[in-house]
Amino acid sequence: MQDGPPRALPPRVVLLLAASCGQLIANLYFIQPIAALVAADFRMPRQEAGLLTTLPLAGYGMGLLLVVPLADLVENRRLILVMMTTETICLSLLWLVHQTALFLTIGFFAGVSASAIQVILPYASQLLPGERQGRAVATLVSGMMLGIMLARPASSFIADALAWRSIFVIAAILMVLMTATLFISLPVRWPSSSQTYSELIRSMGDIFYKTEILRRRAYYHAAMFGAFISFWTAVPLWLAQAPFNLSQGGIAWVALAGVAGAVAPPIASRLVDQGYSRTATTAAMILVMLAFGATLLAERGIVVIVVIAAIVLDGAVSANLVIGQRAIYALAPEQRGRMNAIYIAVFFVGGSVASAIAAWSFVHFDWLGVVILGVLLPLSALCYSVGDRTNARSTSAKPS
Repeated sequence: MQDGPPRALPPRVVLLLAASCGQLIANLYFIQPIAALVAADFRMPRQEAGLLTTLPLAGYGMGLLLVVPLADLVENRRLILVMMTTETICLSLLWLVHQTALFLTIGFFAGVSASAIQVILPYASQLLPGERQGRAVATLVSGMMLGIMLARPASSFIADALAWRSIFVIAAILMVLMTATLFISLPVRWPSSSQTYSELIRSMGDIFYKTEILRRRAYYHAAMFGAFISFWTAVPLWLAQAPFNLSQGGIAWVALAGVAGAVAPPIASRLVDQGYSRTATTAAMILVMLAFGATLLAERGIVVIVVIAAIVLDGAVSANLVIGQRAIYALAPEQRGRMNAIYIAVFFVGGSVASAIAAWSFVHFDWLGVVILGVLLPLSALCYSVGDRTNARSTSAKPS
């Protein structure tokens, strides 16, 4: 029940929401570079150590499917604040807990509450006039991608300088500050849907089946995100061995360089505004293939080539994400929360599957196997895009 039109978000609040998205997504990725340290501290068997990174992502997927649809049902400001408060509690408990099963369970629920990101994105777009929506979505996506890119090197540096539990203390403090600021700054927004929760959940299958742009964009980014995750799953292993022989700190600096790719989303958003969404999508896919191919030139130990490839890869994937979300947000506003949840869930599944294949490929075929995977994924999306060109023309009134 809306008492009147909500006030539009000022630019400073959009930046705050972007920082919140970055922090929330970073909370999922802090554990990845320190998983071996955590597993050793808990004396976990090697075959169980993968749960440290898998369960938070599984929780995130669960949140996308079961919690994020509430954005189309309950007041959005309250939902965001509750989820961020829950995330803060989970991070604090991760610092304190010393039982393996409890640590893993809390990690799962930290992933569920981190899905607040996908409530924030449609919330912000709904509270802005059309001419500001594109830039705002690009800003929020840039914040999210910066979080992913910064999480790994930040975690490595903090664990090296202090202790791995310090990461969760710092993250919890940042979450407290952000939640308090959002409590003061965010306006109320009630959704317009009159459906019940069970109807909302059941409707997601129908939405996916009936919305061709959603299916297409979800597949495009599943392939692109799969390539992104494949790269960052295998490249630390590759750089740690000959001929590079980089230390954990050196690998962290390579990961940090990839942050430069976060400049791409605003550029992609402007291209969408000018009607070049399909061209920009094609260019992003080609750039990812070229980035993977270029790494083969680094096999003599030329780290700078890997750094350039990482920047290009991160930029292209970030650009494709914002183009896809712009296309989805141009569709039915009353279904925006559910569409966004479906979109993110699909490409996270793609990333999870690709990560497992990338690890297997590296073990059996070294870096060449990862390169082949990294080229084939965006190539399949490009083939799908070319095959759909006739249909895309028929829906040219919408960003696609």
